[in-house]
Amino acid sequence: MTTSEAAAAEPAATDVRAPAWGGGFGRLWTAAVVSKFGDSLRTAAMPLLAASLTSDPVLVALVTACGYLPWLLFGLLGGAVADRVDQRRAMWAVDLVRAALMAAFAVTVALGHASTALLIALAFALTTLQTLFDNAATALLPSLVPKAALGSANARLLTGQQIAGGFLAAPLVPVLLLAGAAVPYAADAATYVLGAVLIASLRVTGPERPPRPAGRTLRGDIAQGLRALWRDRVLRGLCVATTLCNIGMAALIATLVLHVTGWLDGGQGGYAAVLTAYGVGSVAGGLLAGRLSRRIGRVRSVFAAGAVQVGCLAAMGLVRELWVTIVAMVLFGLMGLVWNTNQVTLMQERSPEALLGRIGSAFRTLAVAGAPLGALLGGAAAAAWGLNAPALLAAALFAAAIASLAALIN
Repeated sequence: MTTSEAAAAEPAATDVRAPAWGGGFGRLWTAAVVSKFGDSLRTAAMPLLAASLTSDPVLVALVTACGYLPWLLFGLLGGAVADRVDQRRAMWAVDLVRAALMAAFAVTVALGHASTALLIALAFALTTLQTLFDNAATALLPSLVPKAALGSANARLLTGQQIAGGFLAAPLVPVLLLAGAAVPYAADAATYVLGAVLIASLRVTGPERPPRPAGRTLRGDIAQGLRALWRDRVLRGLCVATTLCNIGMAALIATLVLHVTGWLDGGQGGYAAVLTAYGVGSVAGGLLAGRLSRRIGRVRSVFAAGAVQVGCLAAMGLVRELWVTIVAMVLFGLMGLVWNTNQVTLMQERSPEALLGRIGSAFRTLAVAGAPLGALLGGAAAAAWGLNAPALLAAALFAAAIASLAALIN
């Protein structure tokens, strides 16, 4: 990488440290945090529900795998649509549909009719809707804050979501489950409604789009986004590394409840503690991300974060102590937010506004392409070699990811 390329890839030194809460950013932040709180209640409770319905690691992993699959089927389409429609309207409409789905699921759980097949179908439906929501949200943010504030804005969004999701929601799940198996899902439905109201209240004008030429198709729009991603060396390299990491993350997440409750014999309390540890680390990562990127640059920050995460995953897979996994998850979460903040900001900084939805969807779709395979590999590895095997598999994949990033920093 030449000096000029490195400078282009590392604009973080000019970040505005405190994006204004006015202009809609405060409401978007609140909507994102509230929605993440509800989602985390669901995602923490659902593996426990799946484990209560089946003891087969592959079936438990299949629930996670089907939560990734829609990105492969609809992710590129979601980005193309996000660049064509009113992004704010698309986001609140999606939230209302998700609220209806979660309310119906909560009733089903309360009546005792939940099944593994229903969990799989729900995971697929929610992620299908998320492909449009996430691409629209990524494209909308630059309309709410100045470009120089994107790094700080992303850090605040991700940190707030981690506080709500990892630090507040995860420890609350066992308490809510005592009140009823359906309570976490009903709470998630309520947060979607609140998020929809907040997003609908935004008054923001998205990027101006020239009139679509005659004959322009969604397929052509998708191809344009893919070409733009491929031509950018930094985003292309980061996409490859993120894809490898997501395979490893899916293998770990799909079997984490079995790793903690089975291999570590930590029970539901131990599982909640591990999730909370990840949230605490992520909050610290939000505070560190900006400082680290200003000191060493965005790409180098991603590289350093991945290197630390390799050590965390190795410790989780080799040391059969709950406290070691808790400490490792603190560091893993911290570095995960450093990676994510710089990844999203690089994409927003380096993409033309009119193409941001498509470039973002191309990046996400390619990055999660291996996640369903990773989830299934995690289940298969746990069944074949033990419940600690997915953590070691994830460590190997993260090591391959940071090796692929080395070309961007040399």
